[in-house]
Amino acid sequence: MASPKHTTSAALVAMASVVITTFVIAALYIGRDILIPLALAALLSFLLSPLVTRLERWIGRIAATLLAVAILFGVLGGVGWVLTRQVLDLATRLPDYKENIQAKLRSLKMPGGGRFTKLNATVEELKKDLPGAEPAAAEPDATTTVAVPQQLVAGGLPKPPASSAVPTPVEIVETRHAGPIEQLGTVVSPLLGPLGTASLVLLLLLCMLLQREDLRGRLIRLIGSGNISATTRGMDDAAQRVARYLLMQLIVNATYGVVIGIGLHFIGVPNAFVWGVLATVLRFIPYVGAWIASAFPIALSLAVTNNWTMPVLTVGLFLVVELLSNNVMEPLLYGSSTGVSSIALIVAAVFWTWLWGAPGLVLATPLTVCLVVMGRHVPRLGVLSVLLSDEEALEPHQEFYHRLLTPSATDAGNFADAYLKANSRTALYDSVIIPVLATVERDGKSGELEEAQYTAILQELRDVIEDLGMRRPPPSQLEADKAVAAADAAAPPAPPAPTCRVLCLPVRAERDELAGAMLTQLLGAHDFPAVNLSAKMTTGEMLETVEKDNAEALCISVTPHSTVVHARYLCGKLRTRFPKMRLIIGLWGATEQLTEATARLRDSGADEVVTTLADSIVLLSKYAAALAQEAVLLAPSIDETERLAELQNLHLLDTEAEPAFDHITKKLARILNVPIALITFVDKERQFFKSQVGLPDDLAKARQTPRDESVCSHVVAMDDVLVIEDLARDRRFAKNQMLKERGLRFYAGAPLRTAGGHVLGALCVLDTKPRQFGEHEKRLLQVMAEEVMEAIVQRAAALPETAA
Repeated sequence: MASPKHTTSAALVAMASVVITTFVIAALYIGRDILIPLALAALLSFLLSPLVTRLERWIGRIAATLLAVAILFGVLGGVGWVLTRQVLDLATRLPDYKENIQAKLRSLKMPGGGRFTKLNATVEELKKDLPGAEPAAAEPDATTTVAVPQQLVAGGLPKPPASSAVPTPVEIVETRHAGPIEQLGTVVSPLLGPLGTASLVLLLLLCMLLQREDLRGRLIRLIGSGNISATTRGMDDAAQRVARYLLMQLIVNATYGVVIGIGLHFIGVPNAFVWGVLATVLRFIPYVGAWIASAFPIALSLAVTNNWTMPVLTVGLFLVVELLSNNVMEPLLYGSSTGVSSIALIVAAVFWTWLWGAPGLVLATPLTVCLVVMGRHVPRLGVLSVLLSDEEALEPHQEFYHRLLTPSATDAGNFADAYLKANSRTALYDSVIIPVLATVERDGKSGELEEAQYTAILQELRDVIEDLGMRRPPPSQLEADKAVAAADAAAPPAPPAPTCRVLCLPVRAERDELAGAMLTQLLGAHDFPAVNLSAKMTTGEMLETVEKDNAEALCISVTPHSTVVHARYLCGKLRTRFPKMRLIIGLWGATEQLTEATARLRDSGADEVVTTLADSIVLLSKYAAALAQEAVLLAPSIDETERLAELQNLHLLDTEAEPAFDHITKKLARILNVPIALITFVDKERQFFKSQVGLPDDLAKARQTPRDESVCSHVVAMDDVLVIEDLARDRRFAKNQMLKERGLRFYAGAPLRTAGGHVLGALCVLDTKPRQFGEHEKRLLQVMAEEVMEAIVQRAAALPETAA
């Protein structure tokens, strides 16, 4: 239960958020006269910045800015002038269409009776008001007074009818003609507001383009709060998205207007150019602009003809072009340029229109795009990205967990199927199911999940994993594999990748067993023989199983909330019982204190620590390759007889130390700063130390070791430089008693190769601690090995004379 202090703090934070939001909305409304021109100028600066950037390379910033603005307003002015001429031409021709409008209204036939009675009566009344309509005969009623000529009654002058209306009073008002100044004021005053706004937009636009770096820096400092990189990325992203949106919208709207203009021209609607340009301009107003633009040519088509063909074609043209633009062109060109959800765009349009009117509707999409992008890159504004962006509301593992909590038994499986269409099974396990296992355990421990629900979710996870493990590749993939195999039938088959037998051990609970099941399944897909043990087994039973199993590697699964303590205990037991076994710890999904946990597990005997199933598969593949390479290295060379014969002919074995060789080992130890340097020759059953610096006394006195304990024998087999930065972590030498007893941890050796290509032994260095060995050191070791071979050649040349 939350403490009263925590509840009070949460309430205060909520109240502060409401107050700040209210203040921001009020400020946006009150300052709209300034903010609208500012937003329009910013929008135009987004559009013109790329052009200005390109022009200023040639003519300088000021000239480039003035030229770009002049081009923009020149295009707008030219279009406005042509549009005005067309509108005036249309105005002079409208009286010619008066009779067609009257005829269409007279031809309207509305259904009578029922709900259409009042509508029909209204239409008929309108028809009576049309010029040229025939007067209807008035039917007398009780309130009608019929005028009878007086001469028919008594003769004489006629009298006015009894029903004559009362005379209407007439008031004479003196009309004062307005002067020239007043007439000018009447014409100019409505234009002052738009002209003032346009001037302010122009001024702000020039300032923004000329000082865009300075404004950018101030915005970064204001919004970023010191996080310059994130704010810069956000501003760049916003600029690119808005610029792309405006460009694509311009392309779509211009195409829309061109098609409308051409279509209206062929239909026969007058002034088709006017309506095409009007459609292009008004379509910048979201949702309603296109239909406002369509109202004028539709009304005109009703006026210019005395039939219904042209109006129907005009309406159809707008419907078809609008549908194609909305469903084909916009998705194709816009793509993910805005990054705003469709619902958020509608809500934003309503909000900004309510706040700023028609300019708000035009600016709604660009403003919302900027808010979404800043929400993605500025943590304090992250709520805007959650509310407005088109990204998924929940992460994949959150959505999967949500599906597991729903009553439907197939929801989780359906989600896994959908996820696998775009991702691998390894990604599903690492990024979705393992995080869900940790979340289920956390909720189970905290009591948010009941025991029955906790058990049911684990069982459903097991069912999903087992179902995925039983699936085969889709038929299309099998057919493709067969086709590739048939095409490559003539080529020799590639050798299979090396594998090793793996045993997966759960450290403590069922969640660890499920993680082991996923790893076993993935290893099986890579042809690794792998077995997963049950979490119900005791530690003793696991040790007995490992002893009976012919495994080459062990992988301990640790899934939160299993801890490093549990892993260390099991790891210590395994290392004590099986000192030569390769031991890997999988801290699945771990991110916190990973370095410390890895060090503690290594101290307990672990060879490697990984955090993802993908990493474990890569590591085991490398280990299997090392095992295969080791088998090759330990196999005798095909020219071993010739090599041994040449070694005997040179009379190098069992000879005393010689200054020429000792000088090289001393110099090598000094240059590389290592305690031990050796020149060794590898015989059939042993390695002989011809020269040494720093060897322990017993080895220096014996001057030889068995070949199976020799690292230099691997250099002879490889015929290449061998560097082992940590002997204790290399399976080939981790159990070498000679190395362990003397604490040797590092080795680097270069082959001593004769002119005939036979490797006699190695020039090597050793250290009591792990270390890195770069390319420069490797090259130096090879050069010194060449010096050793030169000394051997000189010694062999002088050998007959010495013998004599």
